[in-house]
Amino acid sequence: MIAPMATDATALRPGDDPRLSFPALSEADQARNRSRLGVSSWALYDLANTVFSFNIISYMAPLWVLGIYERLGLGQGEGNLVWGLAVGLSMLLNALVSPVMGAVSDRAGVRKPFLLFFTGLCILPTAVGGIVGDAMGFGFLGLYFWWGLAILAVANFGYQAALIYYDAMLPEVSTSETRGRVSGIGVGLGYVGTIVGALVVRVFGFQNGRPTEFGFVLTAILFAVLSLPIFLVVRERRGRTAHALMQIDVRGSWSQIARTARHASEFPGLLRFLIARLLYTDPINTVIQFMAVFATAAVGYSEADAQTVLILVTVVAIVMSFAWGFVVDRVGPKRTLSTVLALWCVSLVLAAATLDKTLFLLVGALAGAALGGTWVSDRVFMLRLSPPEMVGEFFGLYGLAGKFSAVTGPVIWGLTLFWLEPSLGRDAYRFAVLAQLVLMVAGFVVLQGVADRPRPVPAEEAAKA
Repeated sequence: MIAPMATDATALRPGDDPRLSFPALSEADQARNRSRLGVSSWALYDLANTVFSFNIISYMAPLWVLGIYERLGLGQGEGNLVWGLAVGLSMLLNALVSPVMGAVSDRAGVRKPFLLFFTGLCILPTAVGGIVGDAMGFGFLGLYFWWGLAILAVANFGYQAALIYYDAMLPEVSTSETRGRVSGIGVGLGYVGTIVGALVVRVFGFQNGRPTEFGFVLTAILFAVLSLPIFLVVRERRGRTAHALMQIDVRGSWSQIARTARHASEFPGLLRFLIARLLYTDPINTVIQFMAVFATAAVGYSEADAQTVLILVTVVAIVMSFAWGFVVDRVGPKRTLSTVLALWCVSLVLAAATLDKTLFLLVGALAGAALGGTWVSDRVFMLRLSPPEMVGEFFGLYGLAGKFSAVTGPVIWGLTLFWLEPSLGRDAYRFAVLAQLVLMVAGFVVLQGVADRPRPVPAEEAAKA
């Protein structure tokens, strides 16, 4: 029996309260977590949150913002900038609290209570957005539009925060030998969530070829129902959540992050990997948030046709997510991630080179294949670089890199279009894509200096295992 990376770790760092050591998870609970039922329950959360990510962040919300600007006779560049700023601000706030909450979950010894809280913080505002409905589009200089943006920003904040604890639960449902495959299953099911969510909204939340406010409510319901299994099935050891919350130390948590960055030599390759992640996730987050806008405003698809194209692209992501999982286990996360980033570069070059509807399908297929491979390989890469007793804290740092990139990416996209769209029209989107390509290439180059050899296991850990 191989000891889980997180659940069996009882070693405490200097300064930790010795009362906060926790018993290991029982062998029966470990077997339950790593069974088909346990793995499926964990992976279904990937499906659940991707329903939200695609329906709201990638599709309905940006089209809602651009639709309001269109009705008011304002430019697409302004609409892109406003949506980019709304997403960027929610990600900035999330980036500020994620290291703190990751450290708190380590001290508490559990992930699920935090996962539950932030999942609810995503679901409830999403449903409220549907209840408020199209009224959010009225009174542009008044409250409705800005309240609508605030509601969507809070939902995105909750979604992003929950990912820290979901990713940190991967060791609970896998062993070091199966981590890539289990991660691939989660990502693959996540893209199934894209199709499920899109089809439900298409059938029940469309009117006159456009999504309606009822799609927000449907998305919230789907997220809630599909996320239940991870809370009901996956077991954790007993923790002390309330005690940990009372011990929140914002300054201390950020000081720990600073110390980790300063002493990166203690964790070989970690700092360089996070810098690379900061760079390559910038364009990826931007693609996720503006893919529907690009398909409609730049390529020329209708909103309904754009959704159909995105569903077809998602099929590629699903198939390749499972395939990338096996590749990670066979050749390692570094070689896999490097190949994935190369695919991203090719897709961005083609997207900037042509705005043809037919060729866009090829661009989408390449991007879909790369998208699935990114999340399969880079979170396994992160686990290889992280000591087991600090998985939660380092996944907070891992999330921090992605979140800061999600602040800058949409803002760069929005500013590029704000400046160039009035004079260049849809050709301004080419330059917006090229700006993201520069960051992707930089991330690829930085990543090459990181080794992905398994972290050496100290003698006491080996003896325990």
